Amino acid sequence: MVSNDKRRRQLAREKAERQEMRREAARRKVRRRNAAIAGVIVVAMGAGAAVAAAGALGGDGGGGSDERTEPTPTPTRSEPPMAVDTKARYTMTVKTDRGDIRIAMDAAKTPRTVNSFKKLADEGYFDRTTCHRLTTQNIHVLQCGDPQGTGMGNPGYTIPDENLGGLGKPGKDGKVTFPAGTVAMANTSRPDSGGSQFFLVYKDSRLTPTFTPFGTMDAGGLETVRKVGAAGVAGGGGDGAPELPVAVEKISVTKD
Repeated sequence: MVSNDKRRRQLAREKAERQEMRREAARRKVRRRNAAIAGVIVVAMGAGAAVAAAGALGGDGGGGSDERTEPTPTPTRSEPPMAVDTKARYTMTVKTDRGDIRIAMDAAKTPRTVNSFKKLADEGYFDRTTCHRLTTQNIHVLQCGDPQGTGMGNPGYTIPDENLGGLGKPGKDGKVTFPAGTVAMANTSRPDSGGSQFFLVYKDSRLTPTFTPFGTMDAGGLETVRKVGAAGVAGGGGDGAPELPVAVEKISVTKD
């Protein structure tokens, strides 16, 4: 006859085995998804490969795509309640070891994006992170905002797309020009799926108008990002970690 103690241990083992099987199934699903993203061009940012919000513009880690996407986050908390002045302008300062990048933000056009960045910045979410991805072919962008530094990080919630028509109407190719200096949200290739990752455009780039353009870099910041772009991708190629690493010491968002 099996003792109660032995039975409890047996049930605990079986529970642990089931949990491990579920975790392994989840890991396999992620690997399959990432392999698919790396092999096909993901649908999110439209013209380059490291900039849509969590696969390049996202966190797919794939190379050579002209899309900017990141993985869909598992919700762990709600979008922050609105706390910014929606009639005001704000400045986001990205303090890096390569120089400060100041970004003018318009809360009237992108209120929920500005609100989310301010909340995350005030929490120190971006402190001691990196700009993990550079794309130099088809599109020209540097992607930042992932505390994991892998393209897979997110704040545990998503925010809606905003100001998608702010850069004009798409051309026959279905794309619009994101001018050098533009700062926009990465996403998962699905509507309203922005998280914390964003991309800095250092040379005019043609992308689909599916990424929230929420700011513009100052001249000094644009020059800093151009130097990173000029140094290229580590190991060669057109998409991957920048040869010139960029450490983000802190991000702050202040009302002008």
